[in-house]
Formats: sequence, C-alpha cells, structure tokens
Amino acid sequence: MQHELNTEIDIDASPETVWNVLTDLDHYSEWNPFITEASGDIAVGNKLTNRMQTPGGKAMTIKPAVTAVEPAQTFEWLGHLGVPGVFDGRHRFELQATPSGGTRLLHTEHFGGLLVRFARKTLDTQTQEGFEAMNTALKTRAEAVAGAQS
Repeated sequence: MQHELNTEIDIDASPETVWNVLTDLDHYSEWNPFITEASGDIAVGNKLTNRMQTPGGKAMTIKPAVTAVEPAQTFEWLGHLGVPGVFDGRHRFELQATPSGGTRLLHTEHFGGLLVRFARKTLDTQTQEGFEAMNTALKTRAEAVAGAQS
C-alpha cells in the first residue's frame, strides 16, 4: 500500500533564506511545532535524528537517512518504522523561486509499506495538520529573518 501527502505554501523570503532556516536543525525547537527536535549533518547518506509530534498524537523519534540535498532547492530523507517495508516515509522539501523573489515550498511525503493502510486516516488528519503547522511556522520564521536582513 502506498499513500502520499502534499502541501505547499508561499513564503516572502528568498529560497536561500528559507533553506537556511529549514536546514538549521539545531534551532527547530525554537519554531517547529511538528519536528520539535532535529540533529545530524545534512549530507546524502547521513542519518538524522528527528523528534516528531503530530497535533493530538504521540511524539516519536525517527532516524532517517538523507537521500537528496541541493542547496536552496531540495532536502529529502527516507525513514522507516522498524524494518524497511513495514512503514516507510520519503519526506521531501522542494524550494521553488517565485517571480516576486519569494519561495514556494512544496512539502511532501510518500509513504509505503504494510502498515500504511492502517495509518491512512491518521496520515490524512494529524500528519497533514503537522505538515501545515510546520509550513506556517517556517513561513513566519523565514519572513522574520528576511525582514531583519533588509
């Protein structure tokens, strides 16, 4: 079974500014309501440690592997709940420059594995809400940084 979540938001800050906020894992606890703690080196093949908390859900820690890094463009990881193939998630952030000098953030996750069917309702509610809360918080933080740089 497979499932995908797709969200997007426009941010009034350059892709470079959004990238700097998004990849500053040490400061996630200051602004990110979904990934409340994160650590690790952002380079393909490296493992991250992410503590995630969906609205109304239990916090959990995952240790995904970074699968794509293109500065100011793409940041992606692949995580597994237990053994690969049981519940896998490919989490992706794409930053697209807008004509106004801002950024469109595409925040997605592709889920696969045996347990996806049973988690679908939670993914479509709590996880979706978590993505949207993170997007809004990232927008607020990046726009504040951009305003301070002006």
